[in-house]
Amino acid sequence: MRYQASCHCGRNVFEFDGELKEALACNCSMCQRRGSLLAFVPRTALHLKTPEEASKVYTFHKHAIRHHFCPECGIHLYGEARHPKTGEAMAAVNIRCVEGLDLHTVPVREFDGRSLP
Repeated sequence: MRYQASCHCGRNVFEFDGELKEALACNCSMCQRRGSLLAFVPRTALHLKTPEEASKVYTFHKHAIRHHFCPECGIHLYGEARHPKTGEAMAAVNIRCVEGLDLHTVPVREFDGRSLP
């Protein structure tokens, strides 16, 4: 299925392909503050409808994940990184940005990112 998503102000628009079987709620220092719910898809399944330059990137800790956010409204859009086991390029999409999605229909799995080294 293809999902449509955007930030609050509409400056950043994207689509992604996949099935939303679950979302991840992480408690690391970043995710706890921003409150996003993440669904993981291959980076090739993420399709930007606005130029990547419309977003800004933030990295922290090991600087392995590129966190994209809107510089206008501040909404976290998605993160990009390589899968630690396979090396595949992945995207962690904030499903709170998906248009018309009833979040209560997506099971949420808690992840203890705070305890990672």
